[in-house]
Amino acid sequence: MIITNPEIEGYMNTLLETRSTIFKEVEEYAESIRFPIIEPLVGVLLNQYSRLINAKRILELGSGFGYSALWFSEGMDESTKIICTDFKEENKKRALEYFRKAKIRTKIEFRLGDAIRILDEIDSDFDIIFNDVEKEDYPEVYNKSIPKLRKGGLLITDNTLWYGKVTQSEINDYQTTGSREYNRLAFTDNRVLSVILPLRDGITISMKL
Repeated sequence: MIITNPEIEGYMNTLLETRSTIFKEVEEYAESIRFPIIEPLVGVLLNQYSRLINAKRILELGSGFGYSALWFSEGMDESTKIICTDFKEENKKRALEYFRKAKIRTKIEFRLGDAIRILDEIDSDFDIIFNDVEKEDYPEVYNKSIPKLRKGGLLITDNTLWYGKVTQSEINDYQTTGSREYNRLAFTDNRVLSVILPLRDGITISMKL
């Protein structure tokens, strides 16, 4: 199922053609290897939120080769620290090279390993936690992330409409089930205020109250 009207989404993407060439370089590489990234429309949203709340501590769960971190870094300075996580050394090396090319000013710490294990081990009081791990792990990520956010902090999760499969009761694969349960948690937990934006593949934003 297509979440957004392709013509509308195409139009919105044309409005972002002035973005830095480093973003386009990463996008082209991701397309060449068919690696899923958040794409520009979600990237701008991440950047807007990081500026809006003047984020100083950001944790990414599932960074790939740094595309979302580049967007979080846009316009931010050395007072902001981003902790990236990924399994692959190759992705870390490529991400650090992209950060160098972009001349980002934010502090970057790139941790290799399982994102949930790293979340367990890490300090609390993040301004933003961005979740883009495997969908079956979404509920666990939710339960472990909310205590790690400061009051007013944001938990942002990608792909929460999952090609519209969350609306189809006959579909119960582990990815769809994980996305569905994540959204249920986000909208029944009185510790947060949540909204789903039907942008790209759906993005759920929960503010800690």
